[in-house]
Amino acid sequence: MPVTVVRFNLVEPDATPASLSARYRAAVEMATYADDRGITTVQTEEHHGAANNWLPSPFAFAGAVFGATRQIAVTVSAVIGPLHDPLRLAEDIAVLDLLSGGRLVTVAGIGYRPEEYAQFDVDWKRRGKLQDELLETLLKAWTGEEFTYRGRTVRVTPRPFSDPHPLLLVGGSSRAAARRAARLGLPFFPSAHLPELEAYYKERLIEYGTEGWTMMPGAETPLLHIAEDPDRAWAEYGRHFLHEARTYASWQSGEIRSAVKSAATTVGELRAEGVYRVLTPDQCVEQGLDNLVLHPLSGGMPVDEGWRSLRLFCESVLPRLA
Repeated sequence: MPVTVVRFNLVEPDATPASLSARYRAAVEMATYADDRGITTVQTEEHHGAANNWLPSPFAFAGAVFGATRQIAVTVSAVIGPLHDPLRLAEDIAVLDLLSGGRLVTVAGIGYRPEEYAQFDVDWKRRGKLQDELLETLLKAWTGEEFTYRGRTVRVTPRPFSDPHPLLLVGGSSRAAARRAARLGLPFFPSAHLPELEAYYKERLIEYGTEGWTMMPGAETPLLHIAEDPDRAWAEYGRHFLHEARTYASWQSGEIRSAVKSAATTVGELRAEGVYRVLTPDQCVEQGLDNLVLHPLSGGMPVDEGWRSLRLFCESVLPRLA
């Protein structure tokens, strides 16, 4: 059975507080619907100061999803580690792990937007050291025992539900990220299909004498939207996909390697590229993907159209994937 994911970043350009509130509530309702129908995961993420209202608080959103669901996992992919206070993040994740019964998955990255670091007055040049401190602190904190943190003795309570700790992966597309994961014995989540980086990570596991595994995107990990008439959907809603693609492209330098990276500048180019795919239910099944990532509210997509896509997926695709 393929992994099925519903992704939410709650983008809405030119939103009003009322429209954004409706979008947030719709996303939680969609997560509940997805949970009832056996979708595997809700995926969300973190960005700050975006003009299009990109979600800045993925753990708050995860808490709302957990309160409305019973089985579905929530993956935060990724949290920008150095922007967070390590002790407070340890507490927040522990509480969510307890509330959800172990359904939270956290991918810790270091981000790629210096302006986000500036917003929080965090030194961009120290991001690697700050990430090391964050990860080391989380692992110590979740033992429930006292430990030394920045020269003082601290203890974080309560302990999480998951044993030995909530699922924590190190994300990134660099050798530094792979080394960091191997040194700490944490799973590695490359940000794109990078077999050579997975091999490097495995070499470092042997070097450090630790154990770990890789959760890597496939060679193709398109963002999906399901429609009875893809031509109509592209004509009416293609601008939403393009808005998100162009936003990502404006943030990512040439050195950034991502499973979601587009060079398109027009809706036509985006459609031809295949990063975003609008498919009929039959076409979706025929893709034969191991991971199906549905993106129902992409780029400010109208909520009604998002619901149509999600319902088509759950009613006409999901039963045929077993």
